[in-house]
Formats: sequence, structure tokens, C-alpha cells
Amino acid sequence: MAIFITQGRYTDSAIKGMVDKPEDRSKAVAALMESVGAKLLNYYVTLGKYDFLVVIEGDNLTDVVGALMVAGSTGGVTNLTTTQAMTTQQAEAAMKKANATRAKFAPAGGGG
Repeated sequence: MAIFITQGRYTDSAIKGMVDKPEDRSKAVAALMESVGAKLLNYYVTLGKYDFLVVIEGDNLTDVVGALMVAGSTGGVTNLTTTQAMTTQQAEAAMKKANATRAKFAPAGGGG
């Protein structure tokens, strides 16, 4: 399973709706993720450039992005930015693969 971190902003109408009728949006997001076979791990309301950050576990980017497209199509969120994350163990495995492969690759122009 892969980890995806998505940040975004609420639209003005979504903020108005949440003020008029406060609710825990993590339940709706968890159900949306489950509908595509993913799992919401954490949902944070944040301050600054983005209004929220969600951490999602899923089999692949296509499923997660499909669910995020549904969320975006509602008009309640905007500026969605998704990053795939990896554990330090996965990063170490990538480093080892790079170390074993680098002698097989020459830079553009043949320099190096």
C-alpha cells in the first residue's frame, strides 16, 4: 500500500456551510476513500496556505486521484495538491537500487 498526502483549500461556500452547520468532515472523506478501496489515515484542519491535509493509504495513485476528483467536482474544495510519500525504509531501498544501477547510466552529452 502506498501513502498519499493531499492538501487543499475549502471554497468560500464550503466554509459558509461548515459555519452554518458544523460537522466532522473526516467521516465523509473516510467513506469516499473506502468507496475506491483506499483508507483515510488522518485528516487535519491546517492554517496557512492550505485549509486541510489528509493522509491516505491506497493501492495506487489512480484510485486515490479518482476519489479526489469526486471531492473537487463538488465545488467544496479547491487547489488540491497530492504527494506520494514513502517510509525511510522504502527510501533506503531506493537508494540501494540507485547505487547498484548508477554505473549503467551516462549523463546527457556523454559527460560525467
